[in-house]
Amino acid sequence: MSHPVPRRGETPIVVAIDGTSASGKSTNARLVAAALGFVYVDTGAMYRTLAWYCLRRGVDLDDRKAVIGCCRKWKTSLECVDRQVRLLVDRYHPAREIRTAETSAATPKVAAIPQVRAWMKTKQRECLQFGNLVMEGRDIGSNVFPETDYKFYLDASLQERTRRRTAEGVQEDLAARDRRDSLRAAAPLMIPLGARVINNSNLTPEETSGRIIAEIRARLPARPGADTAAP
Repeated sequence: MSHPVPRRGETPIVVAIDGTSASGKSTNARLVAAALGFVYVDTGAMYRTLAWYCLRRGVDLDDRKAVIGCCRKWKTSLECVDRQVRLLVDRYHPAREIRTAETSAATPKVAAIPQVRAWMKTKQRECLQFGNLVMEGRDIGSNVFPETDYKFYLDASLQERTRRRTAEGVQEDLAARDRRDSLRAAAPLMIPLGARVINNSNLTPEETSGRIIAEIRARLPARPGADTAAP
């Protein structure tokens, strides 16, 4: 059963799910959000949207000033559809466009820019308007919502993560990606303070999400009006 919608004046709950590439963040965040009746937020999609927008406008992604200019001037808005937050550009949601190989390759470049990450942090915190959230990314518990009491960090062996990517038909140097994310000057990938670390190399998504859901439900009674019944 879902947790009640926050009452007026009550701060929504934020479940932060961070982790390495192919650690199952998206899959598990969706499962947790569905089980709890929370709103799901894919922050990676927001960075992909900016990358797509820059590519569409012919912006040189190595020109940081140009990328920052796009980020500051583009007309965006947030909407929540079927308990999922979307970032719209000129009221359009580029669902397919942000998943192309070209956009995927461009995204790490825009995501490494400090001013872009600052803009994204502000926009991601605005998602609180939609109520209780399950937000996944690489800096949610450490940077976007460091104050949340519900922090989880997912990881798996490099071999297992590579196997998962290959099964998706994607060839990616995950070791290099890990290094880039961890050494990034702005909001680098790290285990957030107080986060529960789950290595899911040998776990199914249902087992991984089950651990997260169980821990959250065990702690929700401390909040007035929490519903801890099993689904």
